[in-house]
Amino acid sequence: MSMQKTYLTLEGYEKLRDKLKYLRTVRRGELSKEIGIARKHGDLKENSEYDAAKNAQGLNEAKIAELEGKLSNGRIIDYEDIPSDRVLIGAIVKLKDLDSGEKIQYTLVSELEADFAEGKISVSSPVAQSLLGHKENEIVEINVPAGILRYKIIKISR
Repeated sequence: MSMQKTYLTLEGYEKLRDKLKYLRTVRRGELSKEIGIARKHGDLKENSEYDAAKNAQGLNEAKIAELEGKLSNGRIIDYEDIPSDRVLIGAIVKLKDLDSGEKIQYTLVSELEADFAEGKISVSSPVAQSLLGHKENEIVEINVPAGILRYKIIKISR
């Protein structure tokens, strides 16, 4: 089974790599110590601390495998190959809500990097999907569960 390539910003790739390093080194060591301490508490058949530590270890190993897969299929976005006059992955898009007049900014990133609190939205989200391919000064209507959003694209940058 071949996994789909995931396009990441350099910052996003480095964050995933750092998280993987933490899980492999620091977290593995912490869990190993927890298992060792729990093992000293007696019969392993009825030792809930041991079971919890082993479960945490299993979850950590699963997360490590998941991150390894994502990183091996991750490709860092080369902005030189991406037109800067259209909304595409990696774009920083300034928008004006035509109903409220509010100005907002989103960065379009992969699902792995999406963080709404930081203004980073997944390119597969309904808002990003509606913005993709559009240019500055265009008006975009986006259907969301709450109704229709109407935005004017003020600026596109990288």
